[in-house]
This record gives sequence, C-alpha cells and structure tokens, in this order.
Amino acid sequence: MKYATVCATLFAALAGASDVKQLKTDNFKSFIEENDLVLAEFFAPWCGHCKALAPEYETAATTLKEKDIALVKVDCTEEQDLCQEYGVEGYPTLKVFRGLENISPYGGQRKADSLISYMTKQSLPAVSEITKDTLEEFKTADKVVLVAYFAADDKAANETFTSVANGLRDNYLFGATNDAALAKAEGVKQPGLVLYKSFDSGKDIFKEKFEADAIRDFAKIASTPLIGEVGPETYAGYMDAGLPLAYIFAETQEERDAFAKELKPLALKHKGKINFATIDAKSFGQHAGNLNLKVGTWPAFAIQTTTKNQKFPYDQEAKITEKEIGKFVDQYLAGKLEPSIKSEPIPEKNDGPVTTIVAHNYKDVVLDNDKDVLVEFYAPWCGHCKALAPKYEELGQLYQTPEFSKLVTIAKVDATANDVPDEIQGFPTIKLFAAGKKDAPVDYSGSRTIEDLIEFVKENGSHKVSVTYTPSEEDATKDAEASASSATDKAASAASEATDSAKSGAAAATDSVKSAASDVKDEL
Repeated sequence: MKYATVCATLFAALAGASDVKQLKTDNFKSFIEENDLVLAEFFAPWCGHCKALAPEYETAATTLKEKDIALVKVDCTEEQDLCQEYGVEGYPTLKVFRGLENISPYGGQRKADSLISYMTKQSLPAVSEITKDTLEEFKTADKVVLVAYFAADDKAANETFTSVANGLRDNYLFGATNDAALAKAEGVKQPGLVLYKSFDSGKDIFKEKFEADAIRDFAKIASTPLIGEVGPETYAGYMDAGLPLAYIFAETQEERDAFAKELKPLALKHKGKINFATIDAKSFGQHAGNLNLKVGTWPAFAIQTTTKNQKFPYDQEAKITEKEIGKFVDQYLAGKLEPSIKSEPIPEKNDGPVTTIVAHNYKDVVLDNDKDVLVEFYAPWCGHCKALAPKYEELGQLYQTPEFSKLVTIAKVDATANDVPDEIQGFPTIKLFAAGKKDAPVDYSGSRTIEDLIEFVKENGSHKVSVTYTPSEEDATKDAEASASSATDKAASAASEATDSAKSGAAAATDSVKSAASDVKDEL
C-alpha cells in the first residue's frame, strides 16, 4: 500500500511538472482571454498521431513558456461540445489563438523545432524593427531570416516589404532597418535585402529590383539548401517550391554525404532551376516507387517535376557521378527526356456505369472532351474507398441514359497503380472536371451520399445536369444516421482516414502510403 501511495504521489508530481496545461470547458475561454498567444491541441487519448506528438509538444511548451507563449491541450473525448464549437473533425487538431475572435489553424510540422519556430514567428510582428544592437541576435533567431535595408522615407520599399512579410510570416522571420551605416556594413545598397541562413554560405544578397514577386522568388530559392535532405520536416517545402526536385537515394548518412559532395557543383550550377536533395533509402525507400524507380536497388537518382507530377528515373544500373548526372540533368532541363509513366493497361471493355481510367487513357477520358467528368481517385486498400464503391456504382448508373451519358461521365482511377497529373492528398479524393474548365477541377468535400454527389455535379458542372434519385428505405436510414453523427464520430472517422491518407503532395497517391502509420511515412 505504501509503495502504491509513493508511486501515485510521484506520478502526480510528474504530471504537475508538465508545461502543457490541459484545459476543460469551464476554464478554456478564460485562459485564452488571459494569454496573448496560445497554441491549443485538440486530441483524443486513443489517437496514434496524438501520442506521437505528445513528447514534441511537451518539449516545445518548455521552450516557448520562456517567450510567454502557452501550449495547451483539450481532450475531445471529455470535452465534446467545446471541440465541436471550434470545428474539430480530426485528431490532433492544432489551432493558434490570439484571443477568442482571432483563431487560425497551425500551419507547421508536428515536431518540436517546427512548433517552436512557427509559434515564435506568430509572437513577433510581421516585420521586426532591427537596430545595430539587435541585428546579430536576429540573424540567428531562426534557420532563415530576411532583413530589409531601406531609407526611413522610402515608403514604397517599406510597403512592398511589409506586404511580402504579411504573406510569408508563417515561413520566415522578417526584419527591417533604416540605418544606412548598418546597410553599408552588411554590403547592401538601400533599398536592399539580405537572407541570413544557418546553412550553406550563411547569407544571400538580393540583387533584383525591389518588387514583391521578385522578393518572394528570392526567398523561396535562397532559403532552400544547395543539397538538402528530404524528410517529414522538409518535404512540403520542396513541393511548394515549384521547382523540379532531384532525389538522391542512399542507405547510410556517409553515402548521402558523399553523393551530396559529388553533386554539389551541379546543384550550384542549376540553383534556381532545380533543387537537389538526398533521401534516406532505409526509412523512405518506398518513395522511390512513386518515382518509378525499383525499390531496394540503391543508390538511385530521379527527377520529379513537382508541378506536373512527372517522373524521370535515372538508370539504376548506371553510376551516380557528377559527369553522368550532369548529362542527365542537362537533358532534362533541355526537355529532351521523356517522363516515365506508370499505367495499368487500358481496359478492353469500358462501358460500365463507372468508366475506368488509367494513365494511358486519362487525357482522353478526363480532358479531351466536352463532358463534365467526375473522377474518384482511390486506393484498393482504402476502407473508405471500399465503402463508397457500391454507392459510386449506383451513381454512375443514373447517368447511363443516352440523354445524360453524352454530357456526364462518372469515372474512377486507382491512383496507386497509375500516374495522374493531379495532386492527391488522401483517399478517396473526388474531383469534377467541368466541360470548358478542365484546367480548374473542383474538389468535392461533402458527405459521400448519392444525393450530395448528384447536387455537386449539377451545381459545378457546365451542363447543369440533374438526375432523379429515389433512395431505398435502407439507404435513407443509413444517410440519416450518418448526418446525425456526433463530433466525436466525425473525428474518429477523420483519424481513420488519416491512416488511409496519401500525403505525398505533388507525388500523387502511391504505394508507399500503405505503410503510412506515422507522420514520417505520411509525409512521403
């Protein structure tokens, strides 16, 4: 009994030592009002992603409390009404609170360094005022910071820089000074700009005309390491950069370092045209399959056109040297390489209610016609896709009459077996390619009922086709029950769907997501 009492006391003490405060309905709003900046995690005890986040969140909380930034958490299995009030539909959900009226979603990664960096940026003004005494400290306040140097009366430069900072404040720290002597000491002519970074050369000086678009492009290019490493913390950044990405797969850190050194001259030569990055083949080797490389044959090299999801795998029997990769990259940039396309065979018979799309007929079925085309991007192993299948088939039957079939196509594509040009974030993903607007597909985000899908096609399609559907009594009951789901049920479904998710950005949906049991796998 004494031992149990001692343990209970110890655990209580440990729990009390946490820098993450757990809030409930009766004290949540008052806490938010009493603190200028709060990051709140809405979680469920059974959620695997929440468990993985916990130590990272705790570490970040300890660091951020010194900056008067509070990290809190809410157990949605106990505080269901509170979570529903703030629109929580999946776990964990992270939201930034600046009072009760200014709430925004957290936009960073779920790692301690990212939590700290993101919230530090949120705590500062969009542009911090820099002086001679604060410049050196500001340079190292984050991995990447941008400092503008312009005269006090240069209103145009001030407004331009501030507008860029407001748009990119989640990504970088921004500072500005009108100290002419400081600009001269940094080798900058007013108006000027320097990006300071904790890697590569340490800083890049902006040399273009002081305009918003040019500054944004400069920040994106200069903030990317000459040869970085693809991983959970960096993948989204590479996808958002809008530049082709050259992957170097290797199993050991020593090999990756050696290849980075070997190919560094190429990265320097093509900076701003193509990004180079190594990737751990042991941890993320399945991602090679996304690029149409043979998984397990290392080292390997491939280029991905991130904006079009095109893949250019390098011959895995050939050696990876500066000379040979240099030739391959030159051919790619000159448009002399044909992309590798993974595709199932085109079906010999394809006249069912739901048209089957593969990579080789994607253009014909989806793009090169005057029909409204509804496409489901699915994965064979996805439970939500399996549940949707009979309803989607029934939906297709409604449009099979001669009157409607010439205007609307209901189609599906196995996105794990076929390269598709669309960015797929999860399964199932449903998009409508309206006639005359094929370059701007509309994403479907409603409930997966036949009635709602019919309405979606009607409202967003160019032909405004409306079909009649009378659900069976059993289907109507099921739909009613689904509509009456509680916030907890929605969150559990969203958490389950996160496991099915193919968070592969512009890499589309791929086989590697089968093993996406953690945030690390999800990111690739």
